[in-house]
Amino acid sequence: MDGLSVQATWETLDLHTAQPFGIARWTHSVYPRTFVTLTAEGVTGQGEAAPNAFYGETRGTVEAVLPLLAGALADPWDWDGLHSRLTALMPFHHPSAKCALEMAALEWCARQVGLPVWRLLGLSPAPVPESSYTVSIAELPEMRRQTREAVARGHGILKVKLGTDRDEQILEALREEATDVALRVDANAAWTRAQAGRMLGVLDAARVEFVEQPLAAGDLEGHAALRAVARVPIVADESLHHVSDVPALAAAFDGVNLKLAKLGGPLQALHALRLARTHGLQVMMGCMIESSLGISAAVHLAGACDWADLDGALLLADDPYLGLEWQAGTVQRPTGAGWGVSRV
Repeated sequence: MDGLSVQATWETLDLHTAQPFGIARWTHSVYPRTFVTLTAEGVTGQGEAAPNAFYGETRGTVEAVLPLLAGALADPWDWDGLHSRLTALMPFHHPSAKCALEMAALEWCARQVGLPVWRLLGLSPAPVPESSYTVSIAELPEMRRQTREAVARGHGILKVKLGTDRDEQILEALREEATDVALRVDANAAWTRAQAGRMLGVLDAARVEFVEQPLAAGDLEGHAALRAVARVPIVADESLHHVSDVPALAAAFDGVNLKLAKLGGPLQALHALRLARTHGLQVMMGCMIESSLGISAAVHLAGACDWADLDGALLLADDPYLGLEWQAGTVQRPTGAGWGVSRV
């Protein structure tokens, strides 16, 4: 855009979960998140980088590459050009850093014209699916407590993290605590083929809605074999790194979990969503542990999805953004310009 002076700045904050958050691979309480601000013509747009080591990113990599990538924002309206420039600079790497830049460009454009981003993108105003709330891996009494408290707060869908040597016991105990809510299971790629096969009956007995990423990310053959005998749908998460992965996943999974931070931003997630539909896959809009800024960006797209797992900010003790309106697992799509949230 001729004559437009664009400035990009960023800062990293340590976000803390209200309690340790455990999955099969690790347990953490501190999540570094880098917030990008694009400023031009007195208007700002913001984005969030939520790096995850599984996808090759850390706080250090984000802070190292942003000075190299920020020049791609020269024309915030040139979305295709932005993606091309980012890809040319860093092919297939640093998705959350790219996500932060793409988010900032989209919000700047939306604020320029006074629209929420979902309106700018021409997306349907369909209601956002109710989000699941995550029960993370811990000792069984603690997982029971998490479940009871979530149910008491009105959450109607719980996602149970598994991938331990006591998964059957965990699932049976949590179903006792939550007799009437929908249960979803996420093994985070931790099961062997044999373990997954043994768990199918347990999942059925617990009335599990679907199981997310039961096997290793690269084991498409194993997922396809499991899908052939499972009554519960199988959803890909760790197996999906790039938009281009979607077609190959259709033969092994029933659905895909889209996360802005692993795909490179909202526009890339939207591409993946439409590609998934073309290949007959169901779609979940997911998240990392993120502030309400990152979650809001996902909410803008979630009305086009079958499922939502957008509780990342609900798990925080110190969310630096406000503006999302939650009632248990139900979130209202923001109506303000841009992402519809603001810094505390």
